[in-house]
Amino acid sequence: HNTMRTGFIVFLCIWASITVTVDALSASPSKYVGALDQGTSSTRFVIFDQQGEVVALSQKEHTQYYPEPGWVEHKAEEIFQNSVDCITDAMKQAELNPEDVSSIGITNQRETTVVWDKVTGEPLHNAIVWNCVRTSGIVSEFQSKCGGVDGLREKTGLPISTYFSATKLRWLMENVPGLKEKAEAGDVLFGTIDCYLAWKLNGGTRHATDITNAARTLLVNINTLEWDDSLLETFDVPACMLPSIEPSIGGEFGVINQCPALDGVPIGAILGDQHAATFGQACFNVGDAKCTFGTGAFIMMNMGSDDPVVSKQGLLTTPFYQIKGQPAVYALEGAVAVAGSLIQWLRDNLELGASAEEIAELASSVKDAEGVRFVPAFNGLFAPHWRDDARGTICGLTFYHTKAHIARAAIDAASFQTAEVFDAMKADSGIELSALKVDGGMTVNPQLLQFLADILGTKVLQPKNLETTAAGVAFAAGLSTGVWNSLDQIADLWAEAKQVDLSIDDEERSNLKASWQKAIDRSLGWEQ
Repeated sequence: HNTMRTGFIVFLCIWASITVTVDALSASPSKYVGALDQGTSSTRFVIFDQQGEVVALSQKEHTQYYPEPGWVEHKAEEIFQNSVDCITDAMKQAELNPEDVSSIGITNQRETTVVWDKVTGEPLHNAIVWNCVRTSGIVSEFQSKCGGVDGLREKTGLPISTYFSATKLRWLMENVPGLKEKAEAGDVLFGTIDCYLAWKLNGGTRHATDITNAARTLLVNINTLEWDDSLLETFDVPACMLPSIEPSIGGEFGVINQCPALDGVPIGAILGDQHAATFGQACFNVGDAKCTFGTGAFIMMNMGSDDPVVSKQGLLTTPFYQIKGQPAVYALEGAVAVAGSLIQWLRDNLELGASAEEIAELASSVKDAEGVRFVPAFNGLFAPHWRDDARGTICGLTFYHTKAHIARAAIDAASFQTAEVFDAMKADSGIELSALKVDGGMTVNPQLLQFLADILGTKVLQPKNLETTAAGVAFAAGLSTGVWNSLDQIADLWAEAKQVDLSIDDEERSNLKASWQKAIDRSLGWEQ
């Protein structure tokens, strides 16, 4: 009888120790992370496992509104609803519960400006999108007032341009009846898309953004990474409408309570889309660079955590990311306004093909553009020129050329513009590009990759995981909750799918660049 009792006690002890072990395991961080990737044309929610592999993905496009030529708007409520739909759908696909997800990250189209009622959450106007040029009059006014296009560059790292949020906010204050008074009374909140989505998801408990988004408003001091009183005064923006600025990784962005599929899950990280893509490409060393070829082309190079380099070449100085409790890491960035959207324009406006694939096939039917240059300055030129007066130009046509050469010149334009940005980066930083990591929809095109390697004079690397923007913010969120413990662990998840080496000599490269410069010169001064 005693032996049986002893055996039973031993069994109880073993059972208890197993229970404790299981409890300890369930208390360790959940192994999945989510990325809410809110882009210019669509919203997606992507779930990743601890190996950085995609487990589920859901995507939804939203409507683009063009009330006047050059004006672009989105409906913020539609974007929020699409976000909830994508989250719900992806969680259902993956058969996961909220407790399976350790945290989510939000990555977003930057600069796009939303103002909403502090109590009801209702937007007071459509969101004004980053590439909207309605504020060109306001920009001219502030350039005159502040000493030219670079009048605020030392303080903000940015030129005064239609691109950044302060000019959009100024337009809203001047054009939406009653907005200025409501803002001054503290009844209205301002935010970029990340901030609006976080506020909606956390039920209005935290009004916060991260340093990468805040630094794109023209209202933040690039050295302190805080709202700057003199800039708020310049643009006449009441401080009470601004979000708090948090570190990108581990900042206080609230806990989700307005989306049942992720109820109780913390928002662990926020990064602007290009910063997230650079993070996802594991550009963690000084001089590491990536280019995302999407609607536009966005080039970013890690400059380390020393004092920010203020560009003398028309590039943007921007925070890359900040981990809570650590100094911010900075980057130089060049933004090209039109890359993939030029191929859409050839498809929709010129009807050169029914799809991007058809246009790529058309372009590949000729060995090169045979001297045709296409400068897609439809809304002016961004980095390194910053010329609002430029317009789209096709140069070098003869009777010999066909639509195939125009298609090829359109694909080449993305590479030419990227090369201009890297020449400017080298002049600013003294860093020679050793390799370029690429991602984005256009990089499936082998002609683009080859011409890019040729015109840059360096190797081009394509990652196995092309979901770099979503992966980057998922890695950042996972870092904040212990799914990954170091940048080295994240860098180990990056794998190369393809390397493209250059195939032309220096003389040919120099001739190509000279012909592009001629085309750029001819695109300037069309608009007064």
